[in-house]
Amino acid sequence: MSTPLLEKDAVKAAALRRMKLVATSLLVILGLIFVVAFALQDQYPWLQYVRAAAEGGMVGALADWFAVTALFKHPLGLKIPHTAIIPRNKDQIGATLGDFVEDNFLSDEVVEAKLASIGIAQRAGAWLARPESADRVAKEGAAAIRGILRVLDDEAVRDVLESMFRRHVVDVPWGPPAGRMAERIFEEGHHHQLVDLLVDSLSEWVQSNPDVVSRLVAERSPSWVPGFLDDLVGERVQVELNRFLAAVQQDPNHQVRVALDNYLRGLARDLQHDPEAMAKAERIKEQVLDDPRVRELVTQTWSTIKTALADAVDDPQSELTTNFKAAVQDFGARLVSDPELAAKVNAYIADAAGYLVRTYRKDIAGVITETVERWDAEETSEKIELQVGKDLQFIRINGTVVGSLAGLAIFTVAHAVFG
Repeated sequence: MSTPLLEKDAVKAAALRRMKLVATSLLVILGLIFVVAFALQDQYPWLQYVRAAAEGGMVGALADWFAVTALFKHPLGLKIPHTAIIPRNKDQIGATLGDFVEDNFLSDEVVEAKLASIGIAQRAGAWLARPESADRVAKEGAAAIRGILRVLDDEAVRDVLESMFRRHVVDVPWGPPAGRMAERIFEEGHHHQLVDLLVDSLSEWVQSNPDVVSRLVAERSPSWVPGFLDDLVGERVQVELNRFLAAVQQDPNHQVRVALDNYLRGLARDLQHDPEAMAKAERIKEQVLDDPRVRELVTQTWSTIKTALADAVDDPQSELTTNFKAAVQDFGARLVSDPELAAKVNAYIADAAGYLVRTYRKDIAGVITETVERWDAEETSEKIELQVGKDLQFIRINGTVVGSLAGLAIFTVAHAVFG
């Protein structure tokens, strides 16, 4: 069954009808000329030449009409052998067309040559470098992110994040990695600043709270010791404690610092090699990250990320959107100005296109074959005739003209020879 014609197909159909009318009109005109010339040739001998030309033109016109018509249907509805060629062989035509496209248009060489001539990276870069293009990319990206956030199942996302967190954080032993990291920090002396901060803070606190030291001394001294003696001892302890902390602050090689360094390095080694220390680290990990805490942490993390991301994409002036636009424009400008980067991107695109062509070449070409197979015979014939029928009508016209000239030439030669 025929399908409704599109507007552009309707224009082609009208042009085809006009050409058919012209070709048929020539045949009718030659038929009338032949009748008149045949009737009057005895009275006017020169009309014999006209009759011969008209006769040859009709023969040529009829032969070419038959040939053109036989491509698409049975002439006059008569099922003459080797007519209606296209309807009878539509599946073979579709398969041949699919093979032709596959071999000549979907080859690696053709695709790579076309991509190389286009310069996709440079064109894309020039487009991305424009502010309005970056705005469009940002808007499309924001719409995609909003859609993804709406579609995502929060519970499923939390399960995935929790699984990843457990696999990479909870289930991994903490002792050896922490020991290696601490050992490197201690060897490079990065912890000294932290020690300085602790000592400085302790010294400031001791100086700012002398009554605390005195009270502690008084609370721990025997009840029979006079109060003034407690005060003297407290003051002495305060002075010695300040002197001791000052010495630790001023001397980078103070024995307290050395002892602390030795202890920390030993702790780092134990975390890597001492089973007891490693087991203690695991117990601490289990206390810190038990199941409820892990679940709560993951839930809060995903909620925070989702809220922040949604707020950022909804606000065109957000830092995320602004930075994304800047990154898009910068990348586009680099594609235009950096030939090496553009060549790499073009190579990636060519490799990807080559892979797609090699992998799906038969599937792509198969679309043509399968589409033609789904058409019925009449529809296939109409579609093909619509595309090439107008030019085929010129064959009928040319056949009419050539037939007329041939008929005239043959009659003239025969008349001259056999007179």
